[in-house]
Amino acid sequence: MSETTKVEFGWFIPTTGDGEHIGIPPERESTVEYMVQVAQAAEQAGYEFALIPTGGACLDAWVVGSWIAAKTKNFKSLVAMRPGLVAPVLSAQMATTLDQMSQGRVLVNVVTGHYPADLKAAGDALAENHDGRYERTREFLQIVRGVWDEASGRTAETLNFKGEHYEIEGGKVRPAPYTDSHPPLYFGGSSPAGKQVAAEFADVYLMWAEPLDWIQGQINEMKNYLEELKNAKGASRELRYGIRAQLVVRDSEEAAWEAAWNIISKADPEMMKSREKLHSKTDAVNQKRQMELWEESSNNDYVIGPNLWSGLSAIRGGGAVAFVGTPEQVTDRILEFVDIGVTSFILSGYPHLEEAVISGDILMPLLKRKLAERGVHV
Repeated sequence: MSETTKVEFGWFIPTTGDGEHIGIPPERESTVEYMVQVAQAAEQAGYEFALIPTGGACLDAWVVGSWIAAKTKNFKSLVAMRPGLVAPVLSAQMATTLDQMSQGRVLVNVVTGHYPADLKAAGDALAENHDGRYERTREFLQIVRGVWDEASGRTAETLNFKGEHYEIEGGKVRPAPYTDSHPPLYFGGSSPAGKQVAAEFADVYLMWAEPLDWIQGQINEMKNYLEELKNAKGASRELRYGIRAQLVVRDSEEAAWEAAWNIISKADPEMMKSREKLHSKTDAVNQKRQMELWEESSNNDYVIGPNLWSGLSAIRGGGAVAFVGTPEQVTDRILEFVDIGVTSFILSGYPHLEEAVISGDILMPLLKRKLAERGVHV
């Protein structure tokens, strides 16, 4: 890994409630005061940014992200653009406005899919057309990048665009992005359609935590798509790679595993089965991969690798695999992912406030020291 490599760490803002346990009604409300507390604790702990989730059950990520930016000093908000639910030029303007108001503290998470029922409830005409949503996302990002380029002065003309899903005449946005470039685009999607779009437009390709060899396989696939893009269009691009994971770190391994199992200790077994069925209804390949790990590890206490646990996956959708162990063990596992090319880690734990403080006290100093010893910038 190059000595100029930068590894970044993000946290998570719980916008649907929080607590020590999952699978039961939230034990804490996501009030403005609480979400700001989480963000400020994460910033103090050494995290650079926070992922703000999106979906029908979540508070709006842009509103929450704006509020958090106003209540922190250097902390960044990773907020979601949702092609098909918000128009591309308006999305671009929302991003540049928040980028200017926060002085460069906005990151953009491009979210193409979700559960079909959630997409239908939001009025997405392509709710059940998986690959069609990615084709629409390709057009969406062409437009977003196009109006950002015009606003930044990289192109002199307003955008004219005609595709299958969008038609733009004289497209432009103001203000311009805060920097000479544009807010970084984070992009997840494990299907071939998703990876092809990511290769063309993403700055950071996001994956949900999986065993090391699974992640290495996905990175190799992305490199192949980048090579295909270069051969087809002459576009030479590089990607950064990131993973989304849960975190349970304690001074002893026994205490860490006890804390991990405690998270699901109050969940109704029948409810867990129903959640499993809910997850099976999605057409998202990454969610299917998470459930495959959960099922394959069911006879091994959901352990899927050294200090990697899939026990939350039947209840919690999304990136549910957790690092579980002592600061030394979790540091070793994270460094293994760094060694294969992962440079962005979005972590979280239950409750998010206390776990930000705990990880800031006992994990982050060791982790950053070990990275610095390798010449890695953090």
